[in-house]
Amino acid sequence: MAIPKPELRWIDNGNGQHLASQWYAPATKPCGAVLIAPAIGVKQRFYSDFATWLAGQGYLAVTFDYIGIGQSRLGSLRKLKVDVLDWARHDASAMLDQLANAAEDLPSYWIGHSLGAQILPMVRGNERLARIITIAAGSGYWRENSPQIRKQAWFLWHALAPVLTGVAGYFPGERIGAVGDLPAGVIRQWRRWCLHPDYLIGIEGEPVQRAFDAVRTPLVSLSFSDDEMMSARSTESLHGFYRSAPKTMHRIAPQDIGVARIGHFGFFRKHFQDNLWAPHLLPELQMERQLA
Repeated sequence: MAIPKPELRWIDNGNGQHLASQWYAPATKPCGAVLIAPAIGVKQRFYSDFATWLAGQGYLAVTFDYIGIGQSRLGSLRKLKVDVLDWARHDASAMLDQLANAAEDLPSYWIGHSLGAQILPMVRGNERLARIITIAAGSGYWRENSPQIRKQAWFLWHALAPVLTGVAGYFPGERIGAVGDLPAGVIRQWRRWCLHPDYLIGIEGEPVQRAFDAVRTPLVSLSFSDDEMMSARSTESLHGFYRSAPKTMHRIAPQDIGVARIGHFGFFRKHFQDNLWAPHLLPELQMERQLA
């Protein structure tokens, strides 16, 4: 049965701005609703194949762009006053409200890719979620980055980011092939986090740790041994902040599924639907239906 084309919806984020979202509906009544929270600098179109597949499995799947990214970049980044916590408290919160309203009595799920897993505690209404699934997610503290990028991370945070942001008024990542274009408030806050051993907790303090402690929804982590950004230590560090949530951690090596590479972004590529999406993700979504 053919899946309808995604529907573009503009969502009021409650902070005087509108963000672009794409809604992928199944051909029949959905069995659940899934919000896909992007990694930093990643446009929602990157997740379109994955969202289409979820719709084919019977789920309402929703993607979105944070303000200043992709379709939600509606003006000069130089004039945009926004940081990462704004993305959580306004953009992602508004999207979760919309998803929960659309789901009604159906279970709602959060799939957070990298940054999308870091900001969940600051998202309003996260207690309504049936399950949280984190993908390639960890702390961004630069010393816990994978060995492949540790030197580049040091150079990014001590030279490139402050200099280029000061000159351009935003971080022009697309020009240098690093992360992507980001508002100044986002890159500066993220830089502070990445330079602290306790990442966002170390900078934002006790209020943010309390937000992490308040999350009690079952959480499943899917991480990858060849992730060029997140080491095993960074994955453990981030998920250690979720002190109250029941956690199930899965670390997958490429050879476990018969491929040469997965990496930080590979999970969402279409060719992994049979060896990652179906066997490793789908059972986690179906778990709630089995328990009901």
